[in-house]
Amino acid sequence: MSARVAVLGLGAMGLPMATTLARTFDVVGFDVAPARVALAVEAGATAAASVADACTGTDVVVVGVRDGAQLDALALGPGGLAESLPAGAVVVVTSTVGEEAVRAVADALAARGIRTVDAPVSGGPVRAGAGDLLVMVGADDDALAAARPVLDALASSLTVVGGIGAGQQLKTVNQLLCGIHTAAAAEALALAHRLGLDLDACVAVLSQGAAASFMLADRGPRIAARLRGEEPPLRSRLDVIGKDMGIVGDLTRRLKVATPVAAAAEQLYRTVSAAGHDADDDSVVATLLTGEQTW
Repeated sequence: MSARVAVLGLGAMGLPMATTLARTFDVVGFDVAPARVALAVEAGATAAASVADACTGTDVVVVGVRDGAQLDALALGPGGLAESLPAGAVVVVTSTVGEEAVRAVADALAARGIRTVDAPVSGGPVRAGAGDLLVMVGADDDALAAARPVLDALASSLTVVGGIGAGQQLKTVNQLLCGIHTAAAAEALALAHRLGLDLDACVAVLSQGAAASFMLADRGPRIAARLRGEEPPLRSRLDVIGKDMGIVGDLTRRLKVATPVAAAAEQLYRTVSAAGHDADDDSVVATLLTGEQTW
């Protein structure tokens, strides 16, 4: 296909998604960080100078932002999507922002004739670059049909769970598990480290048994490296997982669902954040648990 697709937000997930889409579509990319735009151009995308520039002649926009505030600014702020996109265009929100944020933006865009697909993704940057993401979709049939070729290029597993907001609801459930599993992996490997065990062997062994999880396999090598005093690559910032667990906490408190394990994980990430580690890879939690870094 030669359709033009704009990718707005070229961070840890946006850049590999743009790379994947550039294999099939004419992709234009924009980010507030010029270095990220340059990387997208190297991957086959065309650089846009602004959101308005990216939206010119574009009918499908993929949004990869950090949180609901960024989504609101991108969609409804000066020079944003509401001002830039033609009626009939479709905005695909791949970020984890919570159901209230995506519904508010979708309603505002709908007033201008712009459709929205609530499509948070899971799988991490490597799978994003391979078009192997899990995508949880909330959308009406018309918007989904318009975005489907783009979603199919990104996803190996795509599930439609309802209307706008339903994708965010399922992603929140997903992130409850991810946040707990990441904290559990950090605790387990911190203990293994104090016992003097070979951490790489621990990750390999644990990943084959009943204790296996995606987060252990994904975060485990970085946690092990950090516990050995090495600096692992930055793959998932601490403030991102903290933000996601905040969404979990807000939703479960509103619904009065008891989630004590998730609440403990949320407080762990908040504590590490308060110690100034927002921009670090979330593997930093493990060294703080052992006392080898200050809180």
